[in-house]
Amino acid sequence: MIAVQINLSDRAQVREFLDLPFRIYRDIPQWVPPLRMDDRARLDPKRYPFYRHSSAAFFLVRHNARTVGRLAVLDPCLYNEHNHEQTAFFHLFECENDPGAAAELFAAAFDWARTRGLNRILGPKGFTALDGLGLLVKGFERRPALGLPYNLPYYPALVEAQGFEKANDIVSGYLGANIQFPERIHELAERVRERRGLRIAHFHSRRELRAALKHLKALYNGALEGTSGGTPITDDEIKSLADQMLWFADPELIKIVMKDEHPVGFLLAYPDISAALQKTQGRIFPFGWLTILRELRTTDWININGAGMIEEYRGLGGTAILYSEMFKSVTGNPRYRHAEVVQIGLENDKMQREMENFGVDFYKMHRVYKTNL
Repeated sequence: MIAVQINLSDRAQVREFLDLPFRIYRDIPQWVPPLRMDDRARLDPKRYPFYRHSSAAFFLVRHNARTVGRLAVLDPCLYNEHNHEQTAFFHLFECENDPGAAAELFAAAFDWARTRGLNRILGPKGFTALDGLGLLVKGFERRPALGLPYNLPYYPALVEAQGFEKANDIVSGYLGANIQFPERIHELAERVRERRGLRIAHFHSRRELRAALKHLKALYNGALEGTSGGTPITDDEIKSLADQMLWFADPELIKIVMKDEHPVGFLLAYPDISAALQKTQGRIFPFGWLTILRELRTTDWININGAGMIEEYRGLGGTAILYSEMFKSVTGNPRYRHAEVVQIGLENDKMQREMENFGVDFYKMHRVYKTNL
């Protein structure tokens, strides 16, 4: 049993890589398949924006001619430039409960990363800002929010056996429409908006939203200033992300904080279409898009999975604006009854404590791992 790097020009090998999780999770009712169209695009260096500045390799391991594991390893150049590191990411790890197979996969990934001069590996961490982080270590009984990783309970042991240790934990929490949100937060948000001349841009159509998303690159990269661990996004990536977001966005759930005509903050929330992806097995064609469209119109769940302010506006009540708008996203439309606040790092303990005080139940945890090479 030995790990082999797949040839991305070989359709059979690409299909073998992409099909493995459908077999591993075949009898797991919580698992949500990826959108197959997006899943396939990540393995296409000619089309996917990540490969215009960075590189990746994909490995499979077989036992008795049967695929039992897979792994991607990334050389994320923009991340390393921004954070002054030489770090690799591992991503898309799927494996049967076979320590030998996992060892072969990670040995191949370590060798690939070392040949590129990288001295540390971190993960699971993916290609874009919308890729979920970490291995699930709490909340296995619950369906994941759209785009969040789900794995079986034995996965952490397989990874830890390769010398990995915890880098950080990330929590996701439940927020119900009946939450009693402190009125003082709304009042503080209103005072901050008036004092600092801020307003919330609202959108009512995808056309309006597409026009506004041109600001997202500057907003996202501005929110990274003064922080570590993030990756700036490029023009090509923001276009790809915008196209992906518009697929399943409810424009009224996207909020942008404006100072005059300049965006200074954002809150991203989406209807959760996980149930539709389970029904269609991630396929859009020929008729999967009808199921997804129906789910977009009827789901009573939303995911809140992106918020930030540029550095100048983070303090002095800026966070209160995001909290206030987060609550309004959940309660502003009577159709939505449930929300998941997605992936807040435990190092941001102040935000977590505040949200717990508001009634958020942090019922899932993902763990990011690290090791030196």
